[in-house]
Amino acid sequence: MRIRKKKWAEPELSVCDFYVAEPEELRGKWKSRFKNDNPIMLEVGCGKGSFAGQLALAHPEINYIAVDIKLDMLGVGRRNIVKLFENSGREVDNLLLTRYNVEMLDKILSPDDHIARVYINFCNPWPRPKHNKRRLTYPKKLRMYRELLTGGDELHFKTDDDALFADTLGYLKEEGFSVKVITYDLHESDVDPAETPMTEHEKMFSDEGVRIKYLVAVKG
Repeated sequence: MRIRKKKWAEPELSVCDFYVAEPEELRGKWKSRFKNDNPIMLEVGCGKGSFAGQLALAHPEINYIAVDIKLDMLGVGRRNIVKLFENSGREVDNLLLTRYNVEMLDKILSPDDHIARVYINFCNPWPRPKHNKRRLTYPKKLRMYRELLTGGDELHFKTDDDALFADTLGYLKEEGFSVKVITYDLHESDVDPAETPMTEHEKMFSDEGVRIKYLVAVKG
């Protein structure tokens, strides 16, 4: 997702209580930052933050880490999350934002962090074969997520892109994940909307009549 430069993003994030500027320092120790033993769930490529924000608001008993490579995007996400929580009268105490390259996710997270679930929503489909390896669901990245998950933990994936969804099913099988929930039309399915809040991209594509593909895969 492209986003214009936000001159205010870095200054606002620098004084944000739920932004982590040096995530490498928390590798294996994220629970100490949350100051509790609640389960930790991870959103990879969190964009404007509405998905992680809605989940964190609905589930105070769960901690969330939302990662994106774009500082300007995280700045917008911070504002969106603050607004969500202010409207509910709650402080943001179970969600952390951080900027990092997903290619090097293992530099900021380790199996000791016990990630209970990974969310990937509307990532870049990188349709040209020579670019497929950049996909957030490509086998190399799935292997990285596997290292963070324990047996039976889940990966949740949503996309508007048919080819990416089909290829991801193949990647998951290749890497030993089993798919327990799958739908090619999320909004006409029996999936509880509360389990997978709507993102900005999702609303845009749905308004255009595009069917949303969704799956839940379990680490074997």
